[in-house]
Amino acid sequence: MTEWKTPEQIGLMAKAGAILAACRSSLIGYIKPGVTTLDIDGYVERFLAGYGATPEQKGYRGYPYATCASVNEVACHGMPGRKLLREGDIVTIDMVVNKDGWLADSAWTFAVGEVSASSRNLMRTAKNCLYAGISQAKTGSRIGDIAHAIQSVSAAGGYSILSDFTGHGIGTWIHEWPSVPHTGKRGKGVKLEEGMVITIEPILTAGKPKVKIEADGWTATAVDGKWSAQYEHTVAITRKGPLILTVLQPVLYEENRA
Repeated sequence: MTEWKTPEQIGLMAKAGAILAACRSSLIGYIKPGVTTLDIDGYVERFLAGYGATPEQKGYRGYPYATCASVNEVACHGMPGRKLLREGDIVTIDMVVNKDGWLADSAWTFAVGEVSASSRNLMRTAKNCLYAGISQAKTGSRIGDIAHAIQSVSAAGGYSILSDFTGHGIGTWIHEWPSVPHTGKRGKGVKLEEGMVITIEPILTAGKPKVKIEADGWTATAVDGKWSAQYEHTVAITRKGPLILTVLQPVLYEENRA
């Protein structure tokens, strides 16, 4: 399903994005050693409710939680649980916010207390991959341009990209066309046009780019136990450039690196 969005509709998505960004920012102070990912999940759901928003993931294909919470070697789609986070862990919180029927999607990797230099480098490189991809999300570019930019930054840092998981179009549905892979060739793939809204969400790993799906049917864990980091924004394609929606105020790529 594809919907080219009007400026007014993009504005409605930006409202959901602002709520998400505020929640994401507040998690910096909330996530610490001794907190569980189930605690985080409840916190997010209460935060969204306070702004008249709901977690779109909850109930999606039977998924029972407001967030995905992926710790250390869990690459993505981790289910919140009661295990305490420990000093030095890293945890990715992925959420989709529904405000008045319009959606915004973002994932962010958080440090739990003080983390190792290797974890900081993994996180920094993953974030740089996100923004390298966003820089190519322009009218007339192609999906492959986004993928190539991400892949280049990842390779330069010595990391692998989990290519099984892609970004996607988004609007009133979580997953719309087109698929947005994070590996590929420049000049290939779907041409980007004004009014498209997509997510860009590369997952980097320090090991092999292979995962196994756990018995819960959701949790994707690195087969070699290496840790992963992921950063994601929802981005609108506009004639002025890539417009990041999952921030407190919509901002063109060139003006934002937060």
